[in-house]
Order: sequence, then structure tokens, then C-alpha cells
Amino acid sequence: MNKRVPIVAGNWKMHKTPAESGALVKEIRTGLPAGDLGCEVIVAPPFTSIAAAVEAAAAGPVRVAGQNLFWEEKGAFTGEISGPMLKESGCSHVIVGHSERRQYFGESDETVNRRIAAALQYGLVPIFCLGETLEEREAGKTFEVVETQLKGGIGTIRPDDAAGLVVAYEPVWAIGTGRTATPDQAQEVHGFLREALAGIFGEDFAGGVRILYGGSMKPDNAGSLMGQSDIDGGLVGGASLKAADFLGIIREGTK
Repeated sequence: MNKRVPIVAGNWKMHKTPAESGALVKEIRTGLPAGDLGCEVIVAPPFTSIAAAVEAAAAGPVRVAGQNLFWEEKGAFTGEISGPMLKESGCSHVIVGHSERRQYFGESDETVNRRIAAALQYGLVPIFCLGETLEEREAGKTFEVVETQLKGGIGTIRPDDAAGLVVAYEPVWAIGTGRTATPDQAQEVHGFLREALAGIFGEDFAGGVRILYGGSMKPDNAGSLMGQSDIDGGLVGGASLKAADFLGIIREGTK
């Protein structure tokens, strides 16, 4: 087992009102074991529920993330939210480049890079998402696609500036479909990404980066996935909306 501290992060997507979010965070906090959890626990509620989630977390072990951010500090960008806004709201992390942002809202490697740079500039830890579609996997292009996304998202960011960066491999074909990459399939891509990061930033940096798996992670597969040498936790979707399931993933993934 490596020395990287696992992360279990829940991406709530467009679910949970402020009241529901506060209640869910409290339920998660209550269910966590006392003492060292063996992992970092993060929840990413909708923007309207960040304040309620932060209040419910109340200096406990649960951290709060934004689901996206814009690269400018302020301006005439209707519907967007900036790094300073997230930071002052109590967020420590932010999800960047999720496949649903790429698919539905036109995110590109270039804009992902600008968002990662903004997150780092404003003291937020970016959870940088990448992954291939089913068509790309079946065409044998998985490594090509994730390497292109990795290099495009990182761009010209320097190693010193990228400290704390978290990468999340999310095979698009396994998100919300009930299909999950096998532990071996996931490990193969995670290992490739770590080698690619070593080529960009060096072995020391790559050895410390947490690479999460995102794609229908549940309590019954969390242990086998997170037991792989290069899988350092999960970016959890649907299973993070129920405290029992989310807590089950934390338990199974940190045994």
C-alpha cells in the first residue's frame, strides 16, 4: 500500500436543496468513525447548497468542494462562479473538467486548463477529471484520449504551482450507467496516468499525486478498486447521495 492518503469525494451534481444538503452532511458526519478516518472525505453540493454544507460540516472532517469554477475573478459572466467566491464560501476543493461539463456545456482541454490554473491561483485544490467514451475505448484509443486530456488540462502549469493537484479518471461509459471498469481496467489507466505525470512533472511529483476512480463506485466494489496500487480513492456520483452508501464506500475503501 502506498503512502498517499486516499480521498473519497461525493459529487452531488444537480441534487439536494440547501436543507437536504445540510441534513446529508450531518448524517455523514455522524456515521464517520472517531479518530483517524484513513482518508479525506469531500462532498461537492450544488452552488446553492455550499453554505448549508459548510455550516453542517462545522470544522469536522468533511470538506466541501465546488462543482465548477470560472477562470476570471469577477466580471460580466452571468451564471458563473469564481475561485474567490468558492474560497470565501468555505470550499477547499473544486471539480474541474467533469465529463458532463465537457459533454453538455462545451468544456474543452483549453478551458479546463484555465479553470485548473484559476483554482490553484485562488488556493483551491482542483479535482481534474478526464476519461474516454465507450466509442473511444472500443476503438482502442483510451490511452491516447486520456493523455491528450491530461496534457491539455495541465498546459503550462509548473510543478511548484500544481502542488496538491488531484486527478480523477472517470471512464465516461461507466458514469451513471451501472457499468464499472474492472479493477484491472481501472488500474491499467491509473498506472498509465501516473507514468504520464512522471513524464510531465517528474517521478517525485507523480508518486505523490492522488488519482481517483470515478464511474459507478459503490460499497460492493470500492474495496477491490481502491485496493489497486495506483487508485487513491473515488469520485462518487449516485452512491454519494445516500449516507449509508457513501459511508460504506469509505469503510470498504480504507480497510
